[in-house]
Amino acid sequence: MMSLRRGGERQDFPAAYNVVHKLPHGDSPYVRAKHVQLVEKDAEAAIELFWKAIRARDRVDSALKDMALLMKQQNRAEEAIDAIHSFRYLCSRQAQESLDNVLIDLYKKCGRIEEQVELLKQKLWMIYQGEAFNGKPTKTARSHGKKFQVTVEKETSRILGNLGWAYMQLKDYTAAETVYRKAQVVEPDANKACNLCTCLIKQGKVDEARTILYRDVLQEKREGFDDDSRLKVRVQELLSELEPVVASSVSVECEVGMDEIAVVEGIDEFMKEWRRPLRTRRLPIFEEILPLRDQLAC
Repeated sequence: MMSLRRGGERQDFPAAYNVVHKLPHGDSPYVRAKHVQLVEKDAEAAIELFWKAIRARDRVDSALKDMALLMKQQNRAEEAIDAIHSFRYLCSRQAQESLDNVLIDLYKKCGRIEEQVELLKQKLWMIYQGEAFNGKPTKTARSHGKKFQVTVEKETSRILGNLGWAYMQLKDYTAAETVYRKAQVVEPDANKACNLCTCLIKQGKVDEARTILYRDVLQEKREGFDDDSRLKVRVQELLSELEPVVASSVSVECEVGMDEIAVVEGIDEFMKEWRRPLRTRRLPIFEEILPLRDQLAC
């Protein structure tokens, strides 16, 4: 039996206390930090205790990730980025993928979109190389305390969707279009279809956008459409934008860089390789783009 008083001092409680408050067992800097975070609801004090846990090398994988997420909630995202960059070397190899996911969210919050793009491309490269998921077609993830399986297809689609969104923030709608098209091939859904329509509209490809909206969202009722009121509002906004436009509308296009093409090129072959019993670690198509490795990975 044990728990803590305010400020992290010891005080005994029944073992069930940890279960109720979803606290780790034991008496260590990390356990004290989680108590202050989850029970006392003192975010700033918890951050200081997470720092102590990291310096004490106590559950560093969890301490660094939890501290970064808490810093993000406290509008200290830039500090969180610096902390991950400075201390991730203390974390296990298994924790690096999770830290990358936190970094992607932090880059997004801070508006550091170019860095977000580079990290997303690096994660795609790792999947292609067979380095993600420890070479397995699925991994176990956790959300709100519940475990679930994530397939390599779903993870690839998620990363492509984030990459497409990042390109949209950079107003590189041609690159975003390319990425969203490939994401829809891997695992179609209504949100990505709407984003693809936006990219097409921005480039003046109104007829194509209208076709995709009706075919892939309204007719197919892709995953997420029926239960998402915000998505339905988005569809209505797109329909308004797709009203007949004057013939003089200007098509705004820019070239897609070779590294963006390389990122999405070969995903179909990649998915086939994952389904083969004896797949190789590296797909042949990526041998052709090895000169671009430095551009694709941080």
